[in-house]
Amino acid sequence: MDEKLCPECKKPIFGRQDKKFCSDACRNAHNNKLNADTVNYVRNINNVLRKNRRILESLNPDGKATVQKSKLIGKGFDFNYFTSIYQTKAGDEYRFCYEHGYLPIEGERVLLVKRND
Repeated sequence: MDEKLCPECKKPIFGRQDKKFCSDACRNAHNNKLNADTVNYVRNINNVLRKNRRILESLNPDGKATVQKSKLIGKGFDFNYFTSIYQTKAGDEYRFCYEHGYLPIEGERVLLVKRND
């Protein structure tokens, strides 16, 4: 019978017939390589969302504030990333980064709010 080799390190596999890797370390290394692109993509988006949340939190210590849009942009806020949208009965759309939200209002001003769930 042919000797079965580990797909990660190419060493012989001993043990159960259906065993695919020689060790947990090789199994983990192999799966980490397979998932690296997906994991990096998700990690990068999560980093942007966390940064947006930190910026909103720092500019809104009391739970409600108004700031200039340029102040958010200057701190590195990315308006393309948010976790949810809340639409009011009046049709206004608040965009949230977790519990911290914002609503563009007149001119270049942005209303910041904090959801208290």
